[in-house]
Amino acid sequence: MPMRPGRCYSHITSQPYTRKEYIHGAPQPKISKFTAGSPAVQGNYEVRVQLISLERGQIRSNALESARLMASKYLSTTVGDPNYFLVVRTYPHQVIRENKMMAFAGADRLQDGMRLSFGTPVGVAAVVDIGDAIIDVFGRASDLDKIKEALRRAASKIPHRTRIVIREIRGQGPSQEPSKAA
Repeated sequence: MPMRPGRCYSHITSQPYTRKEYIHGAPQPKISKFTAGSPAVQGNYEVRVQLISLERGQIRSNALESARLMASKYLSTTVGDPNYFLVVRTYPHQVIRENKMMAFAGADRLQDGMRLSFGTPVGVAAVVDIGDAIIDVFGRASDLDKIKEALRRAASKIPHRTRIVIREIRGQGPSQEPSKAA
């Protein structure tokens, strides 16, 4: 099995650790914005494409931010900002702890090893299950190939296997809205 980035924190190894009012020094998520593009005309978009997780695990907030940046930058340059709307669906609630160990000569005299090894908070992660949507992109049907390429680039930043799924296409076939009686 090939080595994947983020393998140290991508598996769920303990119970949920999310109550930030009890955690002193819990870091803020690295992800700055959860949307990109133009949400004003969301009803006019024809295609909804999702990046779906195929594994259960954790995605660190800096991986979500990196994926969002990759997808939004590609869509902004190829499609244009008013022609798409990107939403990051997962929020990093899970606080990750680490028992930091020193790795140099004489370190055994300076640390306690596994005694009182609860760990200090080092970051936050989003917990995803199989089939959870990580990123949604709304756009035009003519830009479908560009949207799929943007999500492929974003998937390279996620530490799990993912799949790109086209959820709905409006404008093809019979109308989905019920007709109004006069």
